[in-house]
Amino acid sequence: MIRSVLLVTIAVAVTAFMSVCALLFPLISPGENKAHKVANLWARMLLGLSGIRVRVVGRENVLMNRPQVFMANHQSDFDILIVLAHIPGQFRWIVKKELFKIPIFGKAMRSAGYIEIDRQNHEKAMKSLGEAAQKIREGKSVVTFPEGTRSRDGTIKPFKQGLFHLAIQAGVPIVPISIIGAHEIMPKRSLKVRPGKITMVIDRPVDVSGYTIETRAELIERVRGIIIRNFENGRTSVGQSPAPELGKDAL
Repeated sequence: MIRSVLLVTIAVAVTAFMSVCALLFPLISPGENKAHKVANLWARMLLGLSGIRVRVVGRENVLMNRPQVFMANHQSDFDILIVLAHIPGQFRWIVKKELFKIPIFGKAMRSAGYIEIDRQNHEKAMKSLGEAAQKIREGKSVVTFPEGTRSRDGTIKPFKQGLFHLAIQAGVPIVPISIIGAHEIMPKRSLKVRPGKITMVIDRPVDVSGYTIETRAELIERVRGIIIRNFENGRTSVGQSPAPELGKDAL
């Protein structure tokens, strides 16, 4: 427990320093991309300090020449660091509004072009999705946790519908991501951090062109099914060399 307290203290200090850097760098050389690169470095530093190693399966499935919507399961605060550190290229987060209230850190996220979403207010949530659509039109990918919050018991919860609406309207593929092992590293409502190994499986992009707003429930089940399958396969293959078998939902 003493180790976890020291780690949290160091993490807060590193976060404050990197947040200031994320605010200052764009002033010297304007652009959201600079702040996002600082966030990538911040994530790598905290993972290293925590003794967490990340194995990535399917990195080649990331589309480097077009925008996409990354959707990942969510079981720990470390999921944010894992995604930031190990998804290549530029992307923007769709983040719950509470995080933007953190002093300095919230301003740093705005500097990086991350998008605030209020899931309790439908009108504001739709406005946030509109901002995300604008980022996509600018050629930026977006990342989100479709469960809306961390799973407390380690299972994958039902997905929110609005983000699938966004993908269909924007006509961009959805890339399903399964994060395995984060719940064991640091579960929800716990400050205890256990060093260990995480596996992140990036599956093939799912083409949304055959779906409409009326049939988005089918798309939700398809994407959720891929994430659950890779999650369960990854859990059963922990400690083994073979990678989880990816789905066939290629573009």
